[in-house]
Amino acid sequence: MGDLTTLFHRVRGGHDQEALNGIVSMLYPELHRMARARLAQNGTITLLDTTSMVHETYERMCKVSGLQASCKGQFLAYASQVMRSVIVDFARKRVAERRGGQAAHVTLTTDLIDASPGSDEQIERVHDALLELEASDPRLKEVVEMRYFGGFSEVEIAEALGISEVTVRRDWGRARLLLKVAIKR
Repeated sequence: MGDLTTLFHRVRGGHDQEALNGIVSMLYPELHRMARARLAQNGTITLLDTTSMVHETYERMCKVSGLQASCKGQFLAYASQVMRSVIVDFARKRVAERRGGQAAHVTLTTDLIDASPGSDEQIERVHDALLELEASDPRLKEVVEMRYFGGFSEVEIAEALGISEVTVRRDWGRARLLLKVAIKR
């Protein structure tokens, strides 16, 4: 853990690619577990596999200068935020492609207008609802991201956010209720 602490200090000091590589290497199994948990929840929503999700997350982290994580929990919490953005961006891209993207629009004359489920639209609705949730209570948004997008347990969330497990359970219940209301609108 001592080496990991040193790497976090180096990354916080500025854009140290070697330190970020070391952190990702040491935490790769955790990142892989998070990605697997998130993708398992979504089924066929994305065409990403676990390794692709971790690699896309890593690529996005490389673009950030001065990553503000000082411990493993904070880093994994940030990784869950990045994974969320990967999934949301991928879903938006698929929705745009289904709607024709840059292609010329043609009226369909068949009964099979759209055989695929609205899963990508639901991801967008969840994303929009999370933005509303963040505006009212940023910690609730973090709990949702870590639990839903990161696959964290209540214990892991409590440790990463520095709060009790009881508070995590209370926040999770409240966030689920608020998201349900926001998504139904």
